[in-house]
Amino acid sequence: MSRGTSYQEVMARKGEIVNQAVGIDYQEFERPPIAFDYEEMMRTAGYSLDEVRAIQGEMNVGETPLMELKNITRLVRQLAPPGKGARIFLKDEAANPSGSFKDRRAAVSCYHAALKGYKGVIAATSGNYGAAVASQAARRGLKCIIVQEVFDSRGVGQPEIIEKGRACEAYGAEVWQLTVGPELFYTFLRLLEETGYFNASLYTPFGIAGVETLGYEIAEELREREGRAPDVVIATHAGGGNITGTGRGLIKAGSGRTVLVGASVDLSGLHMASDADFNRKSFTTGHTGFGVPFATKADRADVPRNAARSLRYMDRYVTVTQGEVFYVTEMLAQLEGLQRGPAGNTSLAAAVVSIAQELSEQQIVVVNETEYTGAGKHPTAQLTFARRNGVEVRRGDPRENRPGRAIVIPEDPGQIRAVDVDLDALRRSNIKNALEGLPEGYAPGPEEIRFLAGETRTDEAYVRQALEELLL
Repeated sequence: MSRGTSYQEVMARKGEIVNQAVGIDYQEFERPPIAFDYEEMMRTAGYSLDEVRAIQGEMNVGETPLMELKNITRLVRQLAPPGKGARIFLKDEAANPSGSFKDRRAAVSCYHAALKGYKGVIAATSGNYGAAVASQAARRGLKCIIVQEVFDSRGVGQPEIIEKGRACEAYGAEVWQLTVGPELFYTFLRLLEETGYFNASLYTPFGIAGVETLGYEIAEELREREGRAPDVVIATHAGGGNITGTGRGLIKAGSGRTVLVGASVDLSGLHMASDADFNRKSFTTGHTGFGVPFATKADRADVPRNAARSLRYMDRYVTVTQGEVFYVTEMLAQLEGLQRGPAGNTSLAAAVVSIAQELSEQQIVVVNETEYTGAGKHPTAQLTFARRNGVEVRRGDPRENRPGRAIVIPEDPGQIRAVDVDLDALRRSNIKNALEGLPEGYAPGPEEIRFLAGETRTDEAYVRQALEELLL
């Protein structure tokens, strides 16, 4: 008997479809109505750090160079107060097979898919992850389908996304390119059901375990070279996998005291699912349009429980403007001879403009990733496209940047300043979202309060006080 293929019918089966395509019984970890056992899910559904390192090593993933940016550090010290200006190191993830840290996630997911007998993998992504999945699927002899959100209603596609689609095709993947809107998830679910392929989601325990090696390698290599752990690690923040995996890896390496900072491009005011806004943003990832929603409600992902939970690991969250990231992209190329893509340079912008200048010259800041660049990802392509879509591009004070309206590129590095995001507000929003759909007057019990304290990296007293205020 054929099953209905209308939007409503397919969405009604989404839980069944996703569970079949991931092979994880998420119910095993649920502690309803609010809590679930996150650590147990990571232990039993994922892979150990040693297993992940072996899987990645077989595919030439990981063990990427850790480079000291001596010229940029020198510039930072000219801008910083006397005695300030930490040494800046960069983990060059562009050295991975498809050119980004996403290879770490894809390597584990594709290994697991092959191990469990799936014939192929599917991922819904407009970013580097698609290329990573396609690359790793090719190495494992798996079929691969990548579903992308590419076009607005005029049929106009973003150059960076089109660039990444070409990369996926180069690795042999079948690429479905769609317009912005709800058809992405509907098409994704139909393909999963029709093919029986593995859901190589960014948000499974397999994907997050893959990123743990990134944090572990940073701590391990710095100890070998400098005899110490990093004082600060900065990670570009979008869906939360980079922060979560890096944080878990640092902890497993014994560097739990390292301050972990998330950095996003400020795209406040733009709606990521809006047809009008879709082509008025110059960054497809690493921005607040993903970073804030995923921090406050992680389970908006394509799996029942998201293994990427940034508030559990993030000590600080900052934003930078589009113009500042483009400026720092050129800085990295012209001072250090490294041409890299924009998303990883979001965290470098935060390091250069604020965080390294706050620390002493004896301290160490590590920017945890770079990504490859290419024709559609290059600043020139992005800025040309912005102008064609009515966005003003000019030099000036980056504080005059207006997402979707004006990209203001600094005239000198002294103008760049990262802005702190109120983590306390995000924590309270996270707790509020956890109460959605509960009966009026429901009072969370001790297990749920402990869960919410873990989710927000606070304590039970903090959660109780927040609940009292929210339930008034």
